[in-house]
Amino acid sequence: MILVTGGAGYIGSHTLISLHEAGYEFVVFDNLSNSSKESLNRVSEIIKKDIIFEEGDIRDSVSLERVFKKYTIDAVIHFAGLKAVGESVVNPLEYYDNNVNGTLVLLSVMQKYYCYQIVFSSSATVYNEIDSDDYKALEENDPIGNTTNPYGTSKFMIERILHDLHVSNNSFKIVILRYFNPVGAHISGTIGEDPNGIPNNLMPFIAQTAVEKREFISVFGGDYDTDDGTGVRDYIHIEDLALGHLKALDKISTIKDVLIVNLGTGKGYSVLDMIKAFEKASNKQIEYKIVERRAGDIAKCFANPSYAKDILGWSATKTIDDMCEDSWRWQMNNPEGYVK
Repeated sequence: MILVTGGAGYIGSHTLISLHEAGYEFVVFDNLSNSSKESLNRVSEIIKKDIIFEEGDIRDSVSLERVFKKYTIDAVIHFAGLKAVGESVVNPLEYYDNNVNGTLVLLSVMQKYYCYQIVFSSSATVYNEIDSDDYKALEENDPIGNTTNPYGTSKFMIERILHDLHVSNNSFKIVILRYFNPVGAHISGTIGEDPNGIPNNLMPFIAQTAVEKREFISVFGGDYDTDDGTGVRDYIHIEDLALGHLKALDKISTIKDVLIVNLGTGKGYSVLDMIKAFEKASNKQIEYKIVERRAGDIAKCFANPSYAKDILGWSATKTIDDMCEDSWRWQMNNPEGYVK
């Protein structure tokens, strides 16, 4: 059985569908601090099967041990953690406690119960910032650790911990997946991104503006060294990202060293590119205003995804139009998100 920490969240909930379709059994562990149990109800409707859910915090070893005693856990997909770049700059201690300390507790419990396989949800924010003039698509062996915000630092620290753990106990099989920018929603339009409070990512802002929940989008920075002055990111459809975890699980038993893989499309789109694509998908005009840059942001960030294709047999297949059309379908069907 697969333990999915943070499985009620945006990425976790979509990954549950991929796991089910591949025949994996799983249990979800989530404290619901930035997610909704309704997402699990919706997943259950999609897969036509009840979902095993255990509520708890990964920093709580007692709750985790309860799960490991109750079920035979063969592997862990570790999504649980805080993930907002700007918020991490304001509240760094909270991020280190949730992300780093929580992972330490999880790994300790895994080791105690002889569970040695983990797929870790990392981030492209671990890479060093590169000057725009010299920018190239990021590869797995590029320098990391000179991060621009505590969120990225927390992911970097966890990666370092996982490497050290493998050295100390090479029974551990570890896959680190460095995400770029997940967007979109399940094609059914019944599950999608539903952040609590103010969104931390671009797509919910665009979608909420399209349904007139917001008057306009604040575009953070219009003077970056990019074609249109706005930040460029590698946006990846959430269903492509979910399949990447499935490929990692399929591979994990055969690896000897820690496996690190970028999950991205290899294409960079600016904020204004995404707004225009969403206008096309929704047939709505999206109002926006250029405002000051946001703390911790960088000009460009996109992947070289060739290693994922070589080692996992995975590549992203969905386009920017797919991302925007599916996001729009989710927002239209659920203008208020999940019922909390």
